[in-house]
Amino acid sequence: MGVFDIFKKKEAPSYDATNLQIQDLKLGYMFDYDLSSWIIEAEYEYDWGDDCFSKEYKINNGSETKYMAVEDDDELIVTITSKLKLHAIDEDLKSYILEHDTPPKKIKYQDRKYFLEEECPGYFRDLGKGDTEWTELISWDYEDDTDYVICIEQWGAQRFEASEGKCIKAFEITNILPK
Repeated sequence: MGVFDIFKKKEAPSYDATNLQIQDLKLGYMFDYDLSSWIIEAEYEYDWGDDCFSKEYKINNGSETKYMAVEDDDELIVTITSKLKLHAIDEDLKSYILEHDTPPKKIKYQDRKYFLEEECPGYFRDLGKGDTEWTELISWDYEDDTDYVICIEQWGAQRFEASEGKCIKAFEITNILPK
């Protein structure tokens, strides 16, 4: 560092540090949720077509890893989920989807009945890795009557992922701190 480098003007951040919102979240940010502090370990983007995008964050509080999805679809929709084995929902679910090219209209998991709300073909990329290439997927979103959700995703012909969690209100995410 040269003698005069300390006088160089620093670039202003692209956010208002006094008013960070859930839409401002990025890789490395921290926030509080459900009496715990979380750090964003990965940042993903989904393109659902028709200029509809959503973000997903892999978050960790030191003892567990979850995923937080944020979508602005006329209102802010926020879900917190945990990964789930597809066969934990139903041991025949994968074969059912492959045979019918779609999952069942309703599923039962841990004494909750979930109903298929939306089928979304789209594209995914990992922003933290600087991905410029998109990976194709199809996502099926299920909901119950109490804001619990299950998401099933199909990546390619035979790979499936599932997650289970709940919808939350944006104000439940507090004390957002930049990296």
